[in-house]
Formats: sequence, structure tokens, C-alpha cells
Amino acid sequence: MTKGLAALATSIDSWAAAAQFDEQLTVFRQNASFRLGLSDGTNAVTLELGYDVVSPTDGAPDLTLMAPSDAWAQLLSRAPAATMHHFLAMRMRVPGVRIDGEELLFAQHAHIIRRLLEIARGVVDAPVERAADPRIDRSRIEAFYVSTTLEGSSTDLYVERAGTGTGAPILLLHTAGADGRQAHPLMSDIELTSRHPVYAFDLPGHGRSAQLPGPIGSWTLTPERYAESILSVIGALDLDRPILLGASMAGEACLMMAHRAPERLGGVIACEASDHVPGRVTPWAGHHEVNEMLFVPEWIDGLIGPAAPASMRSQILHTYGQGGHRTFAGDIDFYSGGWDGREIVADIDTAKCPVIMMTGEYDYSCTPEMSEATAGKIHGAHYWTMPGLGHFPICEHPAAFRPHLERALSLIGEKSG
Repeated sequence: MTKGLAALATSIDSWAAAAQFDEQLTVFRQNASFRLGLSDGTNAVTLELGYDVVSPTDGAPDLTLMAPSDAWAQLLSRAPAATMHHFLAMRMRVPGVRIDGEELLFAQHAHIIRRLLEIARGVVDAPVERAADPRIDRSRIEAFYVSTTLEGSSTDLYVERAGTGTGAPILLLHTAGADGRQAHPLMSDIELTSRHPVYAFDLPGHGRSAQLPGPIGSWTLTPERYAESILSVIGALDLDRPILLGASMAGEACLMMAHRAPERLGGVIACEASDHVPGRVTPWAGHHEVNEMLFVPEWIDGLIGPAAPASMRSQILHTYGQGGHRTFAGDIDFYSGGWDGREIVADIDTAKCPVIMMTGEYDYSCTPEMSEATAGKIHGAHYWTMPGLGHFPICEHPAAFRPHLERALSLIGEKSG
């Protein structure tokens, strides 16, 4: 059976027709006018896109996405393999994948291109099968502010809490450019919160927390600023050795805090973390010619596992579209720059602060191999890969993450018991 780009070439009229009437793409392409090409070196297709038209064309493309034929076969299948489930994943991790054309044009149209490829998948094979949408009950979440002093300035930080359990409190840290809404799946878990109170807070200038002094767009997250924020919240809430939980830059922060302040923590659960994650800085997250509210969600879309429920994926992308000017970029200063634990993670004492590490199979930014290698440097740390999950396991697929969290909490309980 013909697969991949060769199959799409024979079905290009069907692809164009499906794209023409796709509700989401109709919204996205209102102000678009460009030609997109796809090529594997042998097969090539080109679509012309505009407000009134989506049609095949023989004209020269403005942009061409190049990838090997086997990569296209994976990308356009209903069950794509990790690193080949999204074009940006392939571009970072698969040799031979590139963009021919002006990079700015790609950044400006990334949302349209991503949706076109999703439609192409449905034409060639079928859409990916997503898990059922969970019910997130936020009615028991309490919200309030705590007054802290950060870098000498009085700063009000927004905090949410759920649960009255007597077990160790869980303090969730949100990912880059996001906010504490990522904790809502945990906070709506009655069984979990009956054992552990769950807290989350928004970093300064994120969500509903006050900003630190400085011009709009000047935010940058340094290790010192991050650590001070975490410790100030622990102090303001009077938390007794909470378990720190986070993914992505928050997973890195878990490792950082296990090294910096083990006596203040009951353990850390570091998801999607390693001692160093290069290659995630992008000039387009805040560029004056790129719509930041559209581009930033696209930059992280492929990090979400393909099976994530549609509602959870939508919530993650929506949150990332609300982050504020250069908030995401400033956080990436830490994630893919300021944090470098290669010389320090081996010094983490897991007898003082247990370390659990786990990474989703579909995380192409911090891969399972990167996380496992870091865990191997930390004596007494535990690591495992989470099948089917991506870079946002805590909030992208709550039901699939739940058993991994329970295993982690059990291991921490054994070490502290």
C-alpha cells in the first residue's frame, strides 16, 4: 500500500477539498496567502492557500518542507512513532528534515502548516486516536494571594489549593510561559487530594501573579530568581517539606532545588527533565513580525503526546496563547540556557531529598534517553519512561499520568518512612 507523501500526491485533490472546508483552518487562513510545498526528494506536492482558496498548484512554493520518505510515512500515519509525530519533532530529531524558504514565513504560518498536515494525515490514513475527554471539577479549588519579597520588591503571587489530606503537601510548578492552571487535573482528583493537599502558584508575571519591576517584555528567569520564588512560596504557605512536582523547566527546577535546598523538601518528582537541554531557544517567540499568541502554542504543540484528550491539548495551547509578551522566551532562558546541572546533579543527596524522574515517550525536547542519562548520575534516583505521554504529562492526559504519579509518591513514601 502506498504511504506517506507518495499517497498524498495521489490524493492531493482530496487534501485540498478537506482543507477548504476545515473549520479550524478556515479561521487560521483568513489573512494568509502563500504556497506550501512538501517533498521527500522524489515526490512533491504544493498547495496554494488564501482566504478564498485552497487548491493544488504547479507554481513554485514559497516554503517547502523536506523530509525523508520514511519520516513522511510516519508523520502521515494514524499512529506515528515518537520524534516523527509532528514536523517540528522531525526537524529537531530526524536527519534530513529541513525547511527550504524563508524561516520567518514559516514562523508566521506555523499554525496553518500544522493544521494542513493534520488534515493530510486524515486523507492518507486517519486522524490520531485521542483519549476521551476527562471531567475536570474545579469547584473545590481555593484561590488566594500570598505576599512575598522577591529581589527586594514586594510581590503578590497567585496561589491555588485543593485538598485537606494529612500526607505530604504537593507543590506543583508550571511549565515555561504557562501558569498554575496546569495543576487543575490533580486538584480535581478527589482520591489524591484526600491524601495530599495540592498547591500551585504562578511565577511573577505569569497568570494572575504580579510582575516584578521592569519594562514589559524584559522578563527572564534565572536560577536564582526561580529558587527564590519557590522558597518564598514554601515559606509564605508554611509548608512542611512539600513534594515538589513539575515538568519541563519545572522538572529542571525540581533537580535544582533538590541540590540547593534538600532540607526544605520531602522529595522531588522531576518530569521531562535532564541536566541540560540545548536547542530550544527560538527567535520567533516575541519577534515583532510574528504573532506570539499563535506561534508559541505551535512551538510546543508537538510536545504533547498524540493520544492526549482533545480538551486537554486545547487547554494547554490556549494557556500558552495567553502568556504575555516574551514571557515564554524569558522562561526558555532558564530551560535551555540558565539551567545547566551537568556538574552538580551527581552531588544531589537522595537520602535527604528523594528524586524520582520520569519522561514521556513523545517528548522530543527532553527525550527519555536524556532524562535516563541524568538519573544515572544521581545515586539513588529512580527513572522510568511514560509510554504514550509527551512533555506535559501532568495536564495533557491525567488518566495516563495518574499511575505514574502514584508510583512516584509511593517510592518517596518508602524513602521517607
